[in-house]
Amino acid sequence: MPPELVLLIVNAVLMAYAYLWVYPALPRKTWGAILWRDTVISLAAVGLAAALYWGTDYRFSLILFETNWLIFSVLTLFTIETPLFLWFARKYNLSFDD
Repeated sequence: MPPELVLLIVNAVLMAYAYLWVYPALPRKTWGAILWRDTVISLAAVGLAAALYWGTDYRFSLILFETNWLIFSVLTLFTIETPLFLWFARKYNLSFDD
């Protein structure tokens, strides 16, 4: 399995876990509650990427350019999470006032 696919699967699974189980289970859905949990889950994703690819010279392809595991992991995580967050915020009427 290509390393890019491995990290995409790791990121997708962790985001599915966050947005389909962790965040909906919050008794009070606020920016702060989501932010600190999202930080922990995002660090877990980057930590798994580090455990798999730290110290390797493998170049990850992002179609337009190649990069290392860290940049690839963070950019793909952000790309996967953005539409999920927008969906979640709309569904639960999150506002910046919270």
